[in-house]
Amino acid sequence: MPIQSNNMKQKIKVAVNGYGVIGRRVADAILLQEDMELIGVSDVSFDSRIQVVAKNGVDLYASTKDALKTASESGLHLKGDIGDLLKAVDVVVDCTPKRIGAENVARYRDSRLKFIMQGGEKHEVTGHSFVAESNYQEAIGRESTRVVSCNTTSIVRTLTALKKTKALKSARGVLLRRSTDPWKSHQKGIQNTLVPEDKIPSHQGPDAQTVDPDLDVITMAVMVPETLGHLHYWTVQMSRPVDRDELIEAYGNSSRIALVKASDGLGAINTIKELMLDLGRPHGNMYEVAIWENLIAAKGNEVFYAYMVDNQAIVIPETIDAIRALDGKIKNAQESIEMTNHTLGIRKNFFQPNNHGPAGDAKYG
Repeated sequence: MPIQSNNMKQKIKVAVNGYGVIGRRVADAILLQEDMELIGVSDVSFDSRIQVVAKNGVDLYASTKDALKTASESGLHLKGDIGDLLKAVDVVVDCTPKRIGAENVARYRDSRLKFIMQGGEKHEVTGHSFVAESNYQEAIGRESTRVVSCNTTSIVRTLTALKKTKALKSARGVLLRRSTDPWKSHQKGIQNTLVPEDKIPSHQGPDAQTVDPDLDVITMAVMVPETLGHLHYWTVQMSRPVDRDELIEAYGNSSRIALVKASDGLGAINTIKELMLDLGRPHGNMYEVAIWENLIAAKGNEVFYAYMVDNQAIVIPETIDAIRALDGKIKNAQESIEMTNHTLGIRKNFFQPNNHGPAGDAKYG
C-alpha cells in the first residue's frame, strides 16, 4: 500500500522548466507522488523527447516567445508560454542548461514562486544547497534551494553516513567522470585520452561543503572516455580505528546507498547499469549510490571504498524531497525520504524482494 501522509490534503502544484536529461526524470518522478501535481513542463526545443510527454497527457509550455512560435509552426499544441505556467504553480523546478537557470531567478521571484535550481548553478544563486539526508530541515519553508550535482550528492550521502559514526575526520576522493551524457555521445565527448580537471581541489569537494560546511573533503577529478556513469575512489581518515563491519553498518543506515559485489557479476559500471535495466527501472535509472562491498577496507584509522554514481538519476529523489521541504508541510526529513523512496522503488539491496511503489523493480519485485 502507498505510504500516506497526514499533510497531503492539498497537492503541491509543480512546474518543470527544461525537459532535458534531468527535467524529464524529475517530471516522471513528480507524476508518481501522491502529494504533488505536475501542472506542466516547458522547454525551447520540441523534439522526440517532449513529444512523448505530450502524448502522455502532460501540458506543454514554451520557455520563450520564440519557442512558442516554433512549436506552433511544428503543429505541436502548447497551452501557453512560461508566464502562463508560472501563474498556475506553487513551485518551479528549473532544469534548464547551466547558467540559464540563474537568468530565470528574477522571473521566479517576480512571480513570488518557490524555486529549485540544479547543480550546474552556483550556490550563491539560492544561498542554500540541498541533500535530503544531510540538511532537509534547513530548507523547510525557504524561497529556494539548489540540488547539488550528481557527484556532490554522492559525496554528501556517503560522508554523512560516515559522519554519523562520530569518527569522521577528513576525506580525499579521486573521481573518474563520464565525458558527456549518453544521449549526446554521438555529438561530443573524448576518445583515446583522459582529461584532468584543471585544478585541485576539483569543484565537487568545495561544493559538498556548501551543504555541510563541517566536512573536511578534497576531491581530484579526471574525465574519462565513457558515458555510463561516474566512478569514485575514496580514502577517509577516522578519529579512531574502525573495521569493515562498522563501515557496512554505517552505509546501511542510509536508505539511498546500496552495496554491490563483484562476485554477483557486478564488477564494473556497465554491469550495474545493465542490472538497473533488468530491474525494470525507467531509463535504467539508479537513484542509489552503489558501493562495492568487496572494496570497503579499513586499516587502523584509514578507510577505503569505491562506488558508482548514475549521473542522470541520483539527483531525482533529492529534487522531490526539496519540493516538499520548500512547501513546508512535511517537516520531518525521514517522512519525505520514505515517501520518495517508496514511489521510486529505491532500495538498499537490489536482490531482495521489492515492496516499493509503481517505479519499483519489475523483475525482482
